[in-house]
Amino acid sequence: MKVLHNSAKSLASAWAVLFILSAAAFAQQPTITARPTLVVGQTQKQLPVAARNNLYCAGYIQTAPVSADFEVVGAEDEREQNVYAEGEYVYVNRGASAGVKVGDVFAVVRPQGRFKTKFSGKKNLGIFVQETGAVEIVKVKENVSVARVKTSCEGVLLGDLLQPMPERVSPVYQQRPALDLFREPNGKAQGSIVLSRDGREALTAEQVVYIDLGAEDEVKVGDYFTVYRPLGKGGVLNSDQKESVSARDDGFRSERFSSGGFSILAPRRKVSGESSSDSIVTRREAKTRRPAGLRQVVGELVVLNVKERTATALITRSAMEIHPGDRVELQ
Repeated sequence: MKVLHNSAKSLASAWAVLFILSAAAFAQQPTITARPTLVVGQTQKQLPVAARNNLYCAGYIQTAPVSADFEVVGAEDEREQNVYAEGEYVYVNRGASAGVKVGDVFAVVRPQGRFKTKFSGKKNLGIFVQETGAVEIVKVKENVSVARVKTSCEGVLLGDLLQPMPERVSPVYQQRPALDLFREPNGKAQGSIVLSRDGREALTAEQVVYIDLGAEDEVKVGDYFTVYRPLGKGGVLNSDQKESVSARDDGFRSERFSSGGFSILAPRRKVSGESSSDSIVTRREAKTRRPAGLRQVVGELVVLNVKERTATALITRSAMEIHPGDRVELQ
């Protein structure tokens, strides 16, 4: 027992010495007063609003006619197909004599004729031009060249026209305020959505539209527009029911326990009185007593490409479906 007692005592002494040495060493360490900091990159990548298909295949409406001199006139597999997509080969009617070189890239366009619409007050907006893709020259002969379809948006057809590849820069994403559904008019330029790409009638975010405002209205790439319509307008389906409950309907009551002769769904009566058969106030009549010009904000769009009298735009936000004919206002 005495031996164990001495061993425990020695062990305790050793631990005490070790604690004293550790405390002394800790006391000699410098005091850390600076708090750690998180290093964050100072630059943020600017993300484009539109890219590829939405930028280079959005189409446009322009007043100037499109030159028909440079054309797709044949294809490698023209006996088997009529539409040509990415990776397939077509013939174009220009070669070395016209300065065409291997590696040249051209935009493929398809004019669809003069555009007419009931949604604009402008009489002549121009010619609607589809952008169907791009081709790259891979082999050049004297008066003809072979091109590979580099990008196809709608499919390339014989007869499609070639133009120099446009240089377009997409607007970049911005931190935008919340969409104000009750935004007041600001007195700036106003126009209409006159057409959508692919002819769609119910539109939402990330879809391309064309508006009847252009360079003559001082519209620029990157401009944002509020999309709106008069209050109570729009919608694909419109109910023909005039009121919730007709004037002669007393409501959902049993014959045994009915009392009062009123329905909680019926509009108010024009004249307060004892009879429940007085004429009611209709929705149409109530609307006549509100100020003119009330509107409903349904979305927002940004301009991608500007022509003489029109602009191509991308819907960035939508509160509900957007339709051709909806109004736009410069923000």
